[in-house]
Amino acid sequence: MSVDDSAARPARSWSAEVIAPEKRNAVTAIKRGLFGRCPRCGEGKLFRAFLKVDDHCAKCQLDFTPHRADDLPAYLVIVIVGHLVVPIVLWIETNYSPAVPLQLAIYLPITLLLSLGLLQPVKGAVVGLQWAFRMHGFDDNPPGDIPAV
Repeated sequence: MSVDDSAARPARSWSAEVIAPEKRNAVTAIKRGLFGRCPRCGEGKLFRAFLKVDDHCAKCQLDFTPHRADDLPAYLVIVIVGHLVVPIVLWIETNYSPAVPLQLAIYLPITLLLSLGLLQPVKGAVVGLQWAFRMHGFDDNPPGDIPAV
């Protein structure tokens, strides 16, 4: 290649529009997922059952089948509930020392209810985050080797 050939070609510049034509706000997508809504339009439902993500959005037809939340929502719920319950348990045990059956009667249901209450919103947030970051087939050109489950 000669010097003249490189000078004749226009310089290629990379911008956000070239790399990602559709701007996706991660905070908005996570908020919409927390409330069980489509991360793109915010109107359609994300779940068809308690933890079953729908196949597509009823409003904007976004395909949800590429999502791969797997075990991340469960791990995040364990961390969140653990950070809420354990300090309270330790504070009550240190200051009041109630009977063990009373503690079990209080802490186990609270832990169970918090875990079940947070599982769906956290899973929705993870799916919204995956959509916002174009992960696991949520990009414009999904790879063909990801099976649609």
